[in-house]
Amino acid sequence: MVRIFYTVYTWLVFAPIFLVLTILTALITTVGCLLGDEKIFAYYPGMIWSRLTCYLALCPVKVRGCRHINRKQSYIFAANHQGSFDIFLIYGFLGVPIKWVMKASLGKIPFVGAACRAAGFIFVDHSTRKAAARSVVEAEKALKKGASIAIFPEGSRTHDGQMAKFKKGAFQMALDQHLPIIPITLNGPFEVLPIHSLNLKRHKMEMVIHPPISTDGIDTSHNDLKELAEQTHAIVASALWEQYQDKPVEI
Repeated sequence: MVRIFYTVYTWLVFAPIFLVLTILTALITTVGCLLGDEKIFAYYPGMIWSRLTCYLALCPVKVRGCRHINRKQSYIFAANHQGSFDIFLIYGFLGVPIKWVMKASLGKIPFVGAACRAAGFIFVDHSTRKAAARSVVEAEKALKKGASIAIFPEGSRTHDGQMAKFKKGAFQMALDQHLPIIPITLNGPFEVLPIHSLNLKRHKMEMVIHPPISTDGIDTSHNDLKELAEQTHAIVASALWEQYQDKPVEI
């Protein structure tokens, strides 16, 4: 009965309000960034929109580890990618301004794409090697301006709740700019709205912010880059709920 009520609530209450909030947030962000202060309008409208989305979905949120973030320091935030609500969880509750590194296809979403471009977010285009390299250059330009970047090193959302291997792009940026990496573990968004689903499920969510990993003294060689990616992956995985842990292979 509760499930039926929530489904009705999702489509009759959540969906229309979320649509209006999204359009308003996109318009405010776009106009504000073009005419005003990008540092304010690239962050606060999206942060409020994200928090309201989580509250509107009736999903309790728990955040641990905020003390590990120095607001005067730039970081590469590297998180696992469980579902669409990952964005709302990080954007709404991380507590510091960030620039997103996102798929180029998201730039085609009406209103949202324009807002993301105005806010200086980075679209990753994997259509060619040259286009992908250009995306990295744009991200590094944002970092040089003192921004922090949030990225999902898996590249795409999980299909089963478990983590895939981390790609090396985020870690290359961290080494090039000599920036610390903060691993972030997300739990619960997979239950709320997994990939290929439009049906919300009310479920608790948790974000665990781990201590930063220093990149000082780490070489940009292939082996060091791989080791850094694996270290970050292991830290993120260490705080996953039991149902998201890698299952042992039966022999």
